Amino acid sequence: MDKRRGAVRVTPRATAAPAPASKAAPAKRGAEHHKVDLKGHSESWVRNHSEVSRSSLKRLLATPLATFMTVAVLAIALTLPGFLFSALSNLQQLTQGWEGETRLSLYLQPTLSSEEADRFSRTLLLRDDIAAIDYISAEQGLLEFKRYSGFGEVVEALKENPLPAVVMLIPKAQAAKDLGLLRASFEAMPEVQEAILDLEWLQRLDAMLAVAKRTVFVLGLLLGVAVLLVVGNTIKMAIESRRDEIIVSKLVGATDAWVRRPFLYTGFWYGLSGALLAWLVIQIAWMMLKTPAAELANLYHSQIELHGLGVIGSLLLLAVSLLLGWLGAWLSVRRHLREIEPR
Repeated sequence: MDKRRGAVRVTPRATAAPAPASKAAPAKRGAEHHKVDLKGHSESWVRNHSEVSRSSLKRLLATPLATFMTVAVLAIALTLPGFLFSALSNLQQLTQGWEGETRLSLYLQPTLSSEEADRFSRTLLLRDDIAAIDYISAEQGLLEFKRYSGFGEVVEALKENPLPAVVMLIPKAQAAKDLGLLRASFEAMPEVQEAILDLEWLQRLDAMLAVAKRTVFVLGLLLGVAVLLVVGNTIKMAIESRRDEIIVSKLVGATDAWVRRPFLYTGFWYGLSGALLAWLVIQIAWMMLKTPAAELANLYHSQIELHGLGVIGSLLLLAVSLLLGWLGAWLSVRRHLREIEPR
């Protein structure tokens, strides 16, 4: 301190030069601290859908009687086309086994003697378009008729044999391609009274099966529309019962997709439950028909093995039911959700 002229002078201390200020990192705000990557977003999406699906299922289980009645209606609507579909599949498999061998039956003139009929059947073996023949004389046909028809006493009372001799023909593969011309050529012979193609009734059956397929398709469409209406009406009642909850959710910023999601899962559970119940009913029905069908086949000295829906039919039933349940819920939510808006 230096005292001069009555003034006080303060000598400053030597201080170290201040260090250059380092560049400070800019402060991060709260939104920048939580960046969500693709993996986190997908995990959150899966978690949300899992929670919504479980909550939708719990809501349905909370009212078991109403849920069962709705599922029963859906199952009945799905059972009829599913059962008819499996029945047509069984008939197609049965007819495919019969189409492997084509037979042509030649009913000979009753005026031919046994020797003439036998000679005529032998001449048919010389044809290039015939693979094999089976000659059944009039006497042999009468014996077989008495044995299997149960009218033995009536046949014995007849004075003459009314049955003609029959020649069963199996054409070769080349000739089987045009059975109409082959039949006409045999029917034009003087020894033949009538030529009958054994597969004519099978062709009629195929035509009836084609009509039945179209009928099942139309019936399935109509019942599918019925399923849509049932699911849509059920979802509509669920929306009305949760109207206040939907309004509050929209007030706090919930999107239509978020509000729509639980109702779509409700339609999914309805479709899944209806498909499982319909599949169970169809399988039980075929199990009940197996024994009578086997007894009927034994009467005709044949074997019939009935099959249910199978893997493909079951998957098709499940897919259609899930699609109808989801679509019915989506249409109902899309229509009625617009009417619920906070004011």
